[in-house]
Amino acid sequence: MVYLLYGTNDFAIQKEIEKITKDFDKMNISKHDLTEDDIKDVISDAETFSMFADNKVVIAENATIFTSSGNGDLEILENYLADINPNTILIFTINEEKIDERKKITKKIKKDYKLISFNQNETPNSLVRNLLNGYNITSSNINLLIDRVGTNPLILENEVNKIKLYKDDKTVTKEDILNLTTKRPEIDIFKLIDDIVMKNKDEALEIYNEMLKVNEEPLKIVILLASQFRLMYQAKELAKKGYSEKNISEVLKVHPYRVKLALQKGKKYKAETLLNYLNALADIDIAIKTGKTDKNLALELFLLNE
Repeated sequence: MVYLLYGTNDFAIQKEIEKITKDFDKMNISKHDLTEDDIKDVISDAETFSMFADNKVVIAENATIFTSSGNGDLEILENYLADINPNTILIFTINEEKIDERKKITKKIKKDYKLISFNQNETPNSLVRNLLNGYNITSSNINLLIDRVGTNPLILENEVNKIKLYKDDKTVTKEDILNLTTKRPEIDIFKLIDDIVMKNKDEALEIYNEMLKVNEEPLKIVILLASQFRLMYQAKELAKKGYSEKNISEVLKVHPYRVKLALQKGKKYKAETLLNYLNALADIDIAIKTGKTDKNLALELFLLNE
């Protein structure tokens, strides 16, 4: 069997792979990254019989060979698709919204094998409800969990699994979320941004020092800040032009929930203010990377608006 799994919803793709491979031992699953490996290596692996079992799985990630701009030895893949190894499950994955369905290899998989799209993004709230199916949790506690750990589906699943592992009953409380989940450093970023723009210097330094205590690197904090300032600025500008949240999400290739949050937070600030802070962070990033300034001092001065 051959699968081609594509789309922007990487979480759903990974869950599909888990479903396909659930009965296989890890020794019988091999992975290739087609940004590093050649398609010939993948096909050679698929054609080789397993030493440890009757069947095996070969996973080829970043399969841009199926896009219009992708390059690779199409002939070797075409030949394999015409006469596959019945003892191998070959899975191609690519995190792209579209593939080139005009290509012969794509048509072949669509006709004879499995071609599955994963472009529909599930909202964080509905994901948490699905993960906690059978548990009692209020909407406010779902929002607390998302605010605390972020919207990344894989992280959300891991944190929900921690709650389920330690819970003896089926009710998830606020205390459970606060005690059993790990707060992500990026969750403090919006509060830090508020304090920076409002010139709450003591509060900004307090958050910064808390992040340092959990071993967050100053340069990573700079990157997180810049990422949020950039998203708020871009979302704000696109909204001015009449773009909907859905359109903005598609243009910026950002999860809809992050866009919604950026627009809510960005309302408080002028576009010029956001751009000025973004430019200042770009200067700090360059100065740190080129060794022109001490990373801690540079960020502290920025937080103090010096």
